[in-house]
Amino acid sequence: MKPVILITGASSGIGLKTALKLLERGAIVYGGARHVDNMKAIVEAGGHAIALDVTSDSESKAAVDQILAEQGRIDVLINNAGYGSYGAVEDVPIEEAKRQLDVNVLGIARLTKLVLPSMRFRKSGKIINISSMAGKVWTPFGAWYHATKFAVEGFSDALRLEVEPFGIKVVVIEPGAIESNWGDITIQNLQNTSGDGAYKEAVARQVANFQNMYHNSRFLTKADKIAEVITKASFSRHPRTRYLTGFGAKPSVVLAHLVPNRVFDKISRKFM
Repeated sequence: MKPVILITGASSGIGLKTALKLLERGAIVYGGARHVDNMKAIVEAGGHAIALDVTSDSESKAAVDQILAEQGRIDVLINNAGYGSYGAVEDVPIEEAKRQLDVNVLGIARLTKLVLPSMRFRKSGKIINISSMAGKVWTPFGAWYHATKFAVEGFSDALRLEVEPFGIKVVVIEPGAIESNWGDITIQNLQNTSGDGAYKEAVARQVANFQNMYHNSRFLTKADKIAEVITKASFSRHPRTRYLTGFGAKPSVVLAHLVPNRVFDKISRKFM
């Protein structure tokens, strides 16, 4: 049977590219995002577009209920929706911190809780959580973003232990630096939050690092490449628990584990 797949954050970047690749492989794909008009390519390719804000209980439930009513099952949930909110901890409003956690962590939990009963009943299913190398390493002014990605890592590990006896697999994708609008959004958030004040000099250096990486680097990984990894995991009968992939991901994570924290701190301040 064709697998039935729900992917969140499907209106752009990795989410959109993955939805299209899944359709190429013959899956029945439901793309979820706040802006349905941005998912026309998915519909044109034979998929379905659903209005879905992962911070909304009602929209999340409606999306899952619709798919179950139309298809009778959800074989794969890909929790891809997320964004990066950068700024000094002292400057980031708690409301923004809460939103970052709601989108990047609780959004995953909402959809996961909704799909688990039917997966458990069928003793089959796969939950793929899009984390980041930021769930294993740390950079200046990214405290809340790193907090969410570290949380996704721990959440996924604990979830895997709980649902494996029911035949449900949990997979974590950990991309490195990707060619997308993530860098521009993060730079804007950082400048708006901490561009002036006590941290402005360090913020200026961090902004320059981001701009150099996301605007001038020839080494950024294409979103298509990450989409291929997610698609492979979606169709694999025996997927790995983690896929660490993309520019800078493996060397950064290995380095963070090999050197003392203070040494990695210096490297992170200067290069990351």
